[in-house]
Amino acid sequence: MRNFIKKITHPFLKLGYEIYYHKPRTFCYDGICIKVHPDVFPPNLTISTKILLDFLSEKELENESFLELGCGSGIISLFAAKKGAKVTATDINSTALEFLSENAKKNHFELEIIESDLFQSLPNRNFNCIVINPPYYPKQPKNTKEQAWFCGENFEYFETLFPQLKNYLIPSNETFMILSEDCELEKIKAIASKSDIAFTLVVEKKVVGEKNYIFTITSL
Repeated sequence: MRNFIKKITHPFLKLGYEIYYHKPRTFCYDGICIKVHPDVFPPNLTISTKILLDFLSEKELENESFLELGCGSGIISLFAAKKGAKVTATDINSTALEFLSENAKKNHFELEIIESDLFQSLPNRNFNCIVINPPYYPKQPKNTKEQAWFCGENFEYFETLFPQLKNYLIPSNETFMILSEDCELEKIKAIASKSDIAFTLVVEKKVVGEKNYIFTITSL
């Protein structure tokens, strides 16, 4: 029934999204306000970003090296910087990075902003904390904007991510990934297991009828 309702309402949700995001929108969290470009993953209309922000609010990040892999709007990176972390924010979307740079200046935060396809531009780097809010719908993205939502028909995003991520899972590292009950969770876990990577549930939160999960990612 849940999927059936979603299929009926999806065209209306899509239209509403396109109307709302025909121009940059403001999003605020804990005194940090940013402009979000229409071609960037929207924290305004999704719940995963807010759940991650609330989760990180309880984490001690002072002087920690922090990586947001696929930062989108960058609000998580800016919040980590506010908490005293040494932040690196990456994305493949150059528009997202341009807006993040401006938003960082307006909010008076310093962080390292790098255009990178996953870990491609981060060789031989170590981080105390890595946060990933991945695309997980199995569909081939048509453009950079859609890469924030779709992981490829055969989950190519995860097939590429996990072999790279394994090299960054060191004993002093905490890596967190958020996923929804709407994704094919067991499929994603199976892909991770091929790289000897395991998931441990740390947060389960239901918002507007949808469960979201934050996992710690560790090397077996």
